[in-house]
Amino acid sequence: MTSRKTAEQLPLAFRHDPATGRDDLLVAEPVNAAVAMIDAWPQWPAPVVIIAGPVGSGKSHLAAIWREKAGAVTVVAKAGTGAEAAAEHGPVLIEDADRNGFDERTLFHIINNVRQHGHTLLITSRLWPMSWQVDLPDLRSRLKAATVVEIGEPDDELLSQVIVKLFADRQLFVDEKLVAYMVARMERSLEAAQTLVERLDRLALARGSRITRSLAQEVLGEMVGGEETSS
Repeated sequence: MTSRKTAEQLPLAFRHDPATGRDDLLVAEPVNAAVAMIDAWPQWPAPVVIIAGPVGSGKSHLAAIWREKAGAVTVVAKAGTGAEAAAEHGPVLIEDADRNGFDERTLFHIINNVRQHGHTLLITSRLWPMSWQVDLPDLRSRLKAATVVEIGEPDDELLSQVIVKLFADRQLFVDEKLVAYMVARMERSLEAAQTLVERLDRLALARGSRITRSLAQEVLGEMVGGEETSS
């Protein structure tokens, strides 16, 4: 008998571009403060704003909205990239500062140029800046003066919205009862929501099936190491 794994045809890995407009933004308690900060621009409490939140929490979506709204340029805080000069001429965006890394003196000069020329800087990060490895005292001082907004851990409402949006980005509709079933049984993280949707989509394509409760139960079981998920 042919095994299920060999019988299933793997679908092509199509890229699914997320909708990143302001109207596509999910609004729920964990992200409200960050959304309010983006909407408040250019009336920010400080020229440098840092949005910190876990993987998949919507930081890139917020950054894309702000970049378009502010006419900002995305830069990398490393020597020789032109980032310091860009900060002299208008708003700038640095994404995933903690993950992508940065040159301390370059970041220090970017912040100084933003402050001196009356512009704004948005930085996204998984970690609060106090957790970054920073040795330059002047940069530590500048980061302490920045406004930091945290995206909190997702609640049921946000997880549900995220799952619906991730499916919609793939042009798929999933019944709200099925979404509630998944939310009640999944790991409480937005990264897990992304993984769940991706695996469900690929498995449904492989089997030529729609996304059902039994399919969700199977994927959830694999994600938690085969533990019982139907209770």
